[in-house]
Amino acid sequence: MTGPIKPEKHGPKKDMPRQKMKEQDPLERIANFYEVPYGFSEDQALNEAARCLRCKDPKCVAGCPVNVNIPWFMKLVAEGRFLDAAKKIKENSLLPAVCGRVCRQEDQCEKLCLRGKKGKPVSIGNLERFVADYEREYGEIQAPELPKWTGKKIAVVGSGPAGLTAAGDLIKMGHKVTIFEALHEPGGVLMYGIPEFRLPKKIVEAEIEYLAKMGVEIVLNAVIGKLHTVDELLEKGFDAVFVGTGAGLPVFTKIPGENLVGVYSANEYLTRVNLMRAYKFPEYDTPVLRGRKIAVIGGGNTALDSARTAIRLCPEEVTVIYRRSSEEMPARTEEVRHGGEEGVKFMFLTAPVRFIGDRNGRLEAMELVRTELSSPDETGRRRAVPVAGSEFRVEVDIAIIAIGNDVNPLISATTSDISTGRCGTITADPATGMTSKKGVFAGGDIVRGGATVILAMGDGRRAASAIHNYVTGK
Repeated sequence: MTGPIKPEKHGPKKDMPRQKMKEQDPLERIANFYEVPYGFSEDQALNEAARCLRCKDPKCVAGCPVNVNIPWFMKLVAEGRFLDAAKKIKENSLLPAVCGRVCRQEDQCEKLCLRGKKGKPVSIGNLERFVADYEREYGEIQAPELPKWTGKKIAVVGSGPAGLTAAGDLIKMGHKVTIFEALHEPGGVLMYGIPEFRLPKKIVEAEIEYLAKMGVEIVLNAVIGKLHTVDELLEKGFDAVFVGTGAGLPVFTKIPGENLVGVYSANEYLTRVNLMRAYKFPEYDTPVLRGRKIAVIGGGNTALDSARTAIRLCPEEVTVIYRRSSEEMPARTEEVRHGGEEGVKFMFLTAPVRFIGDRNGRLEAMELVRTELSSPDETGRRRAVPVAGSEFRVEVDIAIIAIGNDVNPLISATTSDISTGRCGTITADPATGMTSKKGVFAGGDIVRGGATVILAMGDGRRAASAIHNYVTGK
């Protein structure tokens, strides 16, 4: 980006090709943690926005969990009104710079784009990122004018995507909002779970600063369930509580050898590297084992984040081991492509059987088994069934388990009258976030289990609206 340009009107251009974002060269980026895509130039943004057909019945909006008015912000971008476009997005989305980078647009708004019926859809996510970055670089980010205080106070537990979104909407409705965050930095999974090269922490910090500028109070190192319970927050004068604590507990494979030195959960591995800045050693003296041959178990974005992080810490070999085929892999296509470009290897239709240690209790190998696909499971994906007699052994000195997350039971265990689901998730009305306990609402991964940033944000928005109606007697 080179600076503000003179606004120029651009109508839809049906023959304009989808713009390709420039990226760091793979050989360069594996030696650093800088962001991989460079972002659109102004000309690219104008050209990409001109591809939007301005549909009378825009399906893309229905595909956005926070209902951003996509055609309208596209029109503003096409006219060169980048700052106005950023403001338009912020009417519905508190975290546009984050969503533009990590949301699965290909499965949501872009999947429903009419241009995609006969070609490639409009690059909605890249344009969202562009205008958010443009505003941060060239605009004076001003907090919106807030209504008079309603006299109501809301507690938000957790500062991940759901909590931040709920807090932003609630303060714009005139309520006083306090966020309680268990960690020493706000941002939740945005800070500890997503690597710097995919989501720079300065981006998250800027979005949170915007929230603070609006007047949201953020209390750090506050573990609700220990420092205060949800019941105590209600007793201390909060009129409602929103729980958005996410799903931060790792899921393990439950196979022999998981307690060996060198076996990490992805949660611990990524937290050490991201939140605790192990990638900046020795500036940050956070220990993390680096190893020579690293195996990552799993096929989602967290697995790819772990593998792409590991390969930047200079091992000889990093391999993602996934029990299904590449077609069933839930990770974003872009992340898989980036991993392959950076030298990550993939071993499909393979599952771990046991971890093997040396005499000192350190991981030195894994026993694996080949799998084949059979009938679909409850998720709709075909089951991975071990092939008898196909076991084999590979040398590994670091293994990272990235097969999912569970919710922390602390809130449900210390809150009276709150119902939970089979996996410990808090039971909440999907339309309102209302739980079984009066005055308590919940959303994001604490309700859904492991899901996406934008789905958590959608939960936060719906819950904020319901909380407003609840505390104002509507």
